[in-house]
Amino acid sequence: MNLIYLWSKIFRKLGRAAIKKSYIHKTSKVEAGSQIVNTLMEKYSFCGYDCDISNCEIGCFTSIANGVVIGGGMHPIDWVGTSPVFYEGRDSVKAKFSEFKRDETKTTIIGHDVWIGRNALIKQGVTVGNGAVVGMGSVVTKDVAPYAIVGGNPAKLIRYRFSDEIIKELIASKWWELPENELKEFATNIKDPELFIEKLKA
Repeated sequence: MNLIYLWSKIFRKLGRAAIKKSYIHKTSKVEAGSQIVNTLMEKYSFCGYDCDISNCEIGCFTSIANGVVIGGGMHPIDWVGTSPVFYEGRDSVKAKFSEFKRDETKTTIIGHDVWIGRNALIKQGVTVGNGAVVGMGSVVTKDVAPYAIVGGNPAKLIRYRFSDEIIKELIASKWWELPENELKEFATNIKDPELFIEKLKA
């Protein structure tokens, strides 16, 4: 049984991610089966297997689980018809009855140190603030505040990770911008937010 599991892991790793018109920092990772289009991913972030991410800016130290969808196209719902046969550009259906221009695609912003759980869906144009957590299977249609934990369909606030004061200090610290040697030093206190902030200030 262990051998079968090992082989399945190997075959999964052998797959490739499809990355187009995107910049992935050399310290970051995109797993096999994921499709990344027109996206920026900063340092020490990762995207799991079978994700679909487009028109997105992803900060540093962000963790994206398997099966997450971020961005993507939107059909016009204020027109008579929502089908791609009425707007310009190539699509699944080849026929064109008109070729009107759709609204510009909005960029989705995922902040620094964000954790997005498995199979979450994040709508085009949403901003997920620094330090936020999006629960698995959540459908995010509105902006998520920094250090908020959200979940559900549609995603709603569950609680904040820390007190208002600690959140304010962490945002002001911009610890994700620290040089690696400094971050390694301060990381000894990563489990204690108050001590971490105290040492940063010192």
